[in-house]
Amino acid sequence: MPTECPGIPARLAAVHDRVAAAARAAGRDPREVRVLLATKTQDAETVLAGVRAALDLADAAGDDRPVLVGENRVQELVAKAPALAELVGSGRAEAHLIGHLQKNKVNQVLASATAVDSVDSVALARALSTRCERDGRSLDVLVQVNVSGEDSKSGVAPDDATALAAEVAGLPGLRLTGFMTIGARSDDEALVRAGFARLRGIRDEVLASGAPGTATARELSMGMTGDLELAVAEGATVVRIGTAVFGARPTPAG
Repeated sequence: MPTECPGIPARLAAVHDRVAAAARAAGRDPREVRVLLATKTQDAETVLAGVRAALDLADAAGDDRPVLVGENRVQELVAKAPALAELVGSGRAEAHLIGHLQKNKVNQVLASATAVDSVDSVALARALSTRCERDGRSLDVLVQVNVSGEDSKSGVAPDDATALAAEVAGLPGLRLTGFMTIGARSDDEALVRAGFARLRGIRDEVLASGAPGTATARELSMGMTGDLELAVAEGATVVRIGTAVFGARPTPAG
């Protein structure tokens, strides 16, 4: 293990303890909430150290579900794909794109990702569907919703989210598994929590609609290092954790 990685197992275990405590406080089973390793700017060796630590924890708990790994940038996803290929190929890990995706990068993403968690338009969904149909494959996707309304964040507006989800769910080659959001950048916990509650409401509305392809849309990917407890309280099924596991992000070269 590289010299910068020894603390990862202990930090990851502490994150799992936080998630479990938050789940129990909300009257939930901790197994309902999974940790996705957000690996933005981390090198491949460090990412592998995180995945190995996550696998060790899972094995100890008798959990055979794959470790979730999320990349924000397409170029990083592609660059790290070879290091994760064996684990992804064996079903021990999943590679998710959790950042904004432009249509002209769909081919690159589909060569490396097992899921896209940031679908925010019908045009992007159709581009993914067309490529998946051509390749004879299916792709798990989440609809990204901008619950805070902040210009700096990607995602469909909450009022348009249910319609987009129905469109996505009906496209061949795509499997709508739920919704993703980034919490409001605010110290006001009530405001942040309200955004998470709104995403849960959107999810519940879509599930209740009975629209074709929406029955699998149960996931709520929301909450990060600073606000995971609020997200878990509002029903998060996936929390995306970077700095609490890997430490401060290194500055990208160049």
